[in-house]
Amino acid sequence: MENTTKLPRASEVGLNDVDSDAGGFPHVPGLGSLDSNTFWQAEYSSHRSLKPYRPFNSSKDMKVLLLENINNSAVEILKAQGYNIEWSAKSLSEEQLIEKIKDVHILGVRSKTKINKRVLAAAKNLIAIGCFCIGTNGVDLEMASQLGIPVYNCPRGSGRSVAELVITLMLCVGRRVGDRNKEMHQTIWNKFAKGCHEIQGRTLGIVGYGNIGRQVSAMAEALGCKVIYHDYHKVPPVGKATQVDSLETLLKTADFITFHVPSLPSTDGMIGKEQIAMMKKGCCLINTSRGTIVQLPPLVEALKSGHLGGCAIDVYTNEPKGNCEGWITPLQNCPNTILTPHIGGSTEEAQYNIGTEVANRLVKYINCGETVGAVNFAQIPSSEVPSANNVIRILNFHKNVPGVLKAINQILYSHNIENQVSKARGSMAYLQVDIAVSSEDELLKVYSQLSQLPDVVRTRIVH
Repeated sequence: MENTTKLPRASEVGLNDVDSDAGGFPHVPGLGSLDSNTFWQAEYSSHRSLKPYRPFNSSKDMKVLLLENINNSAVEILKAQGYNIEWSAKSLSEEQLIEKIKDVHILGVRSKTKINKRVLAAAKNLIAIGCFCIGTNGVDLEMASQLGIPVYNCPRGSGRSVAELVITLMLCVGRRVGDRNKEMHQTIWNKFAKGCHEIQGRTLGIVGYGNIGRQVSAMAEALGCKVIYHDYHKVPPVGKATQVDSLETLLKTADFITFHVPSLPSTDGMIGKEQIAMMKKGCCLINTSRGTIVQLPPLVEALKSGHLGGCAIDVYTNEPKGNCEGWITPLQNCPNTILTPHIGGSTEEAQYNIGTEVANRLVKYINCGETVGAVNFAQIPSSEVPSANNVIRILNFHKNVPGVLKAINQILYSHNIENQVSKARGSMAYLQVDIAVSSEDELLKVYSQLSQLPDVVRTRIVH
């Protein structure tokens, strides 16, 4: 994985909310201090009521809040840039986060923290969000986009760990290890073979054949399983796996079924009473994907009636925000049922990989404006940061409507443009442009004019 900790540090001009009397005005290398009181009055704010912004005079002014025990690999990468890091092993309640986020420029979270509209409305200084996990369903991505806040995640960093857990659960459910282990701890010696099976020669059905599904496929085939899979897209197989034409076909055929799909309206409750009834008698169900996928009442009924031979669940709809006692699920005490506390990606290797990848993405965005890896914006790779003192990189987020680029280019046309890239995604667009300016006043004028455009939601100057 590329190490980006050697990227040049960036002072920057961007969106923030600090009191105008807090002191300190922009300092651009080679251009001196930007001390005009009028410079920030036009900051984008037909969309949010903001006070004047004081940019970072040094990288230490960049405030980073990392929650939920994010791996030290991320901390080291961000510290290497000189950023001011606050780290916590716990998540925060909504009210705590609203209070805390007011002064934060980069927020790093895992799967417990919810970044909703209220939180984002309070995040006057927020520039970027790093989700140190696979999913981003805890973030209001639409509002983040409208505010010009890129959101980064790590869809592949924990894939191997999750896939290994799936294979582990298959083996344990197939041999009824969970029940035997529980009995042994209760001083009960209960040895028997009925209902216990090898996985060699069994058919594994994989619902969702993305990164994790494909890794599970390769491992299962190596252990002698026949692998079938269903995906909404035509996906090439790994090894001898076979794509089936429908979910119904997979449910009726497989001895083990594992799910690897995102949290979407179409996947919410996708496995209910009707789908469970289609499964072969004795089939074992494994869910390490999303807690919303499988409806619990019909699953419990099928386990207790013996229609299903067992299940293993790692994800739930009522997951607590931290370690605790007294947590309850209807699946407790069901036969041959293994329950784990969302540990699919909880290995040292996975957390190191996730910390490294997401932190590097954040550094590339903050220092260079790269949005590769952002889930809510068009992907623009970073080019070399301008080395000349009079060349400034401007990052501009605006609505994806006709005429905006024309208006922007009418402001920039009299300047020497050394680099310009623009891409749109959905209702928002992102522009990265390097321009040469001859004086402080010229820079002030460009920024002010861009900020006054009605369809511009955020402008940052990286230098």
